[in-house]
Amino acid sequence: MAGKVAFVTGAGSGIGRGTAELFASRGYLVALVDITEAGLRETEAMIRDAGGDCASFTCNVADDASVKAAVTSAVARFGRIDAAFNAAGISGEAGKMTADCSIDNWHKVIGIDLTGVWHCMRHLIPQMLGQGGGAIVNCASTAGVRGAAFCGAYSAAKHGVVGLTKAAALEYASQGLRINAVCPGMIMTPKTQTGAMKEVIDQLVLDTPLGRLGQPEEIGAAVLWLCGEDATFVHGQAIVVDGAITSR
Repeated sequence: MAGKVAFVTGAGSGIGRGTAELFASRGYLVALVDITEAGLRETEAMIRDAGGDCASFTCNVADDASVKAAVTSAVARFGRIDAAFNAAGISGEAGKMTADCSIDNWHKVIGIDLTGVWHCMRHLIPQMLGQGGGAIVNCASTAGVRGAAFCGAYSAAKHGVVGLTKAAALEYASQGLRINAVCPGMIMTPKTQTGAMKEVIDQLVLDTPLGRLGQPEEIGAAVLWLCGEDATFVHGQAIVVDGAITSR
């Protein structure tokens, strides 16, 4: 994949960082996109230390103008975008019944996790069509393919990501553009390691047939496959990577 360009949001930590590092290890030039500059610098240093090539672009995916600027800057830097992973997202408030979800939390989660993905797609798609094709993978969740109690806004956003992915795949499949989603289970990231999440994580590990949390690189492996030449007939799918927890 030498010379191909990957665009990764949420690249400053967690699944985004793990996937960006994996893209770089496979020879991609990587546009690192995140709202947190410090996280971007850390990821950039990791990739460069491993011999990869990348550039960082600070971006708030909830702001359409910010996304447009990041895509434009990435193309100016690398010349094209062949693969994109829209991984930026937040969990929002947890442990609340749907009627108790605050209005602020609802709008923030939907704005980042769903509208943010749409912002990215609406600027990535014209770029990829203009260069003759490409592959986009959106980050949904197991909460996007089944009900997830006590996180209504997050579940609604992730279901929306799956629906948006399928709609766009139908629209652009004949134009050389592949669009899929990946649906992670519980993954070992900074967000899942906070004290407030410990009891939830412990229970989820018990409920997971594989008996452990996933690693960011395991999601990254699915993303790279979806973007690669071995998945050219895979369109509009929501690939679950969760240690079989949704197979029950």
